[in-house]
Amino acid sequence: MTAGTSLTHGTTTAEHELAALQREHGGPLFALLYRLCDGDRQRAEDLVQETLVRAWQHPEALHADGYDSVRPWLLTVARRLAIDARRARRARPPESGDEVPENARVTADHAERAAAMLDVREAVKTLTPEHRDVLVLVYFRGASVAEAAQTLGIPPGTVKSRAYYALRALRRVLPGYATDLR
Repeated sequence: MTAGTSLTHGTTTAEHELAALQREHGGPLFALLYRLCDGDRQRAEDLVQETLVRAWQHPEALHADGYDSVRPWLLTVARRLAIDARRARRARPPESGDEVPENARVTADHAERAAAMLDVREAVKTLTPEHRDVLVLVYFRGASVAEAAQTLGIPPGTVKSRAYYALRALRRVLPGYATDLR
């Protein structure tokens, strides 16, 4: 029987595989996503389901290198979904009524943001290539320390050290932005 053909009780082999993935990897996926969602149980559960949907959409990834590679693949997908969800929430203003709260922050206009981006780009150019590479991978592209270490061919501790010193150098070059770089 092939994936998608009916078995007894109207379920498919794909459904059985997803149920097995949920049973075996659901707990670790939820634990990771619960931390990444700052304790928001509902959001973590939604992202677990979205991760499993991605697994269903890409069965080739689950069977490519054998069963041992399934959990790292699932955790990577889950982490990326959580990052995307967090970015989407930050990009969208919080929902509120017609009234403006007294303590509402004044948001910078587009020109100020563009000027700040140019300042940061110029500051990043002053870094050594080693520090710049780590900063770009970890902070701008969202790679984990382990992923950056593998990409650059250096130990994870070196990635952490270079990221620390790169941010420290940026704080010196961009003193007005120091609170935004933490």
